[in-house]
Amino acid sequence: MHNRKPLLAGVTLLFVWASVASCQKISNRYGIVCDTLMKTGLRSGGTYTLLQELTEQAPHRLAGSSGAARGVELTKQMMQRLGFANVHKESCMVPHWERGPIEKAEILPGGGMRSIHLSVCALGGSIATAANGITAEVVEVRSFDELRELGDRARGKIVFFNRPMDPAKLSTFEAYGGAVDQRGGGAVAAAKAGGVAALVRSVTTAIDDVPHTGAMEYEDTVVPVPAAAVSTIGADRLSDMLKKNPRLRLRLKLTCQTFPDVLSANVVGEITGSERPNEVIIVGGHLDSWDKGVGAHDDGSGCMQAIEAISLIKSVGLTPKRTIRAVMFMNEENGLRGGRAYLIAPERASEKQIAAIESDRGGFAPKGFDVQADSAVFEKVVRWRSLFERIDADRIRRGGSGVDISPMVQNGVPGFGLVVENHRYFDYHHSDNDTIDKVNQRELEMGAIVEALLCYLISEEGL
Repeated sequence: MHNRKPLLAGVTLLFVWASVASCQKISNRYGIVCDTLMKTGLRSGGTYTLLQELTEQAPHRLAGSSGAARGVELTKQMMQRLGFANVHKESCMVPHWERGPIEKAEILPGGGMRSIHLSVCALGGSIATAANGITAEVVEVRSFDELRELGDRARGKIVFFNRPMDPAKLSTFEAYGGAVDQRGGGAVAAAKAGGVAALVRSVTTAIDDVPHTGAMEYEDTVVPVPAAAVSTIGADRLSDMLKKNPRLRLRLKLTCQTFPDVLSANVVGEITGSERPNEVIIVGGHLDSWDKGVGAHDDGSGCMQAIEAISLIKSVGLTPKRTIRAVMFMNEENGLRGGRAYLIAPERASEKQIAAIESDRGGFAPKGFDVQADSAVFEKVVRWRSLFERIDADRIRRGGSGVDISPMVQNGVPGFGLVVENHRYFDYHHSDNDTIDKVNQRELEMGAIVEALLCYLISEEGL
């Protein structure tokens, strides 16, 4: 039998040498581009200026609202002002829900004690309570299984879901995933158990008195009940009082309402490819935001980073081979209509979408990006790591890319999700805390620089 070890060792060394040589070639070719994008972006801070404009002129952009309509027109004007090509709107029908003027919850301890106010807000899509509200006893649970085990003991009561995000998780997005099912499915679970309403602990890492909203769902075969989020301080207080008095009552009043769907749009603008204009790289975020705060981190940051990425490429005089397109997606928060509409728009018939990049994790310091693609694409992108190392954003790993671009990714388009420092995001997410003063100008700009570099590399090297 022949000894194959020297041969295998030689093949391995050859592969390693070729890989190193390929990385060095990429670094030599694009190193100046990387440095120029970084210096230009950090000097200008253009992303923050755009974000200020968006949050001041169109602060509340829930799909179907007048704020969303202002956001559509404003971002179209931004791209035209910056000299983008082919700037236009692509229509889509979106849901229209409004929370209304009244959101109240009071603990009624009984025994002559005064009622205690809780900070609450309706969950997106909830029905209203009756005009005089709902008054009922409260039952606290930490899981759907615990609720099912109660049997009839939840009947006629307000079901209080009080499972916090797990603080032991290093990734707050993982912790969010471990708690958000209460928000999305709590109303249906409460109704199936005979409950009259759902009250859900805000899905946030912060302990404060600010409730966090978000989407919830109903099922056609289950009678709907109202659903609200309570602040984490309020949740802790209610839980403590229930331990002392399991029979205490709570009054909940919501005036939210769902209206017929309305016409809205995605907004697109691009720098047209010089050699392969029909091959398109998408970079974007979702323009809609919840009606709490001004949607600065979620996802005004991602939208403005996409516009700035193309603006940077233009401003330093680069001429990409392939088209790089900014897309302001509509209706990520409560429907994904924009992401689906983009894929099937008539304009796509003559195009090939070769990559989709999304920033929707807040405007924090970029660490790299998650790649949702096959092994060949992933390995090619890994060879660009030395360039991203120059700007401290070289964490390239497999993972989910983004909600808005998910229809494209499911259709075979490689997806890239900007990865950022994540510890503070859920302090602000879906709440009145999501304001521009929580965004750091330098960190925000760095995200746009990372996206600009990735877009340009794909435009020149392909995937």
